[in-house]
Amino acid sequence: MKIVEKKKLWFSISGLIILIGIGFFIYRGGLNLGIDFKGGTEVIIQIDKSFKKEDADQLIKKHAPNAVTNTVNNNQIQIRDKAEELNSAKVKDIMTDVKDKYKVDDKALVSQNEIGASVGKELTKNALIALTLAILGMLVYVAVRFKWDFGIAAIIALLHDVLITLSMYTIFNISVNSSFIAAILTIIGYSMNDTVVIFDRIRENLKSKRGSSPAEVANISIAATMSRSINTSLTTLIAIASVYVLVPSIRDFTFPLMVGIFSGAFSSIFIASPIWVMLKEWEAKKNNK
Repeated sequence: MKIVEKKKLWFSISGLIILIGIGFFIYRGGLNLGIDFKGGTEVIIQIDKSFKKEDADQLIKKHAPNAVTNTVNNNQIQIRDKAEELNSAKVKDIMTDVKDKYKVDDKALVSQNEIGASVGKELTKNALIALTLAILGMLVYVAVRFKWDFGIAAIIALLHDVLITLSMYTIFNISVNSSFIAAILTIIGYSMNDTVVIFDRIRENLKSKRGSSPAEVANISIAATMSRSINTSLTTLIAIASVYVLVPSIRDFTFPLMVGIFSGAFSSIFIASPIWVMLKEWEAKKNNK
């Protein structure tokens, strides 16, 4: 199985997705930041009876076309939008339609909260700090357990997963909220775990196959761990996809998880290992000179 020798193909696939993501990022003027980062209004309405989310969405988007809606506890609907687009007048109009359709009273408006832009800036800062600390922690862990070349390859694979996930958000113009940060941190941990399994096998094979080249060692190690990586990722994806379909209220969290787990499995096999081989070959050329 020659995985490493086809590295240009694997790098091209990832590079194309990231380039498309960058194109949409430039075209749309950045990520579609939700109210957690930009500030806005959050409204929760209690309906107290079974209702179809699609019907409620149609009613709400008549007044706030860009609003993001979720069901809460199966009997509430959460509406989130920018403050200038979901003002008090529009909330009043929405409540009028909700009262007519679902026969509720004024008490159905459980809450109406505004999130200031300063809160969004603080959240953005904390999110970047959390992401930086997570990546640094992973780098230290790999550097201690393995060598510097493994650490660099693992961090590049992690950055690849983050960029792929961000690209999917820009391509499909999905709103980025606080749940996205939790998902990214989960993806980093999952991807690193997958990468470490392959690197551990590479380290073992470096000792037992001393006469083999780095590419041969990597290919043997990937072949030995590929079925485990694919099966683990596939079962996890099936579980998360089921949650995505059956629990709409947490789709903001499950969607990036699905993208990240798929990307993490891909990067562990087709990105991290070839990069490690490239670093080993560069190191060998340097020593020969």
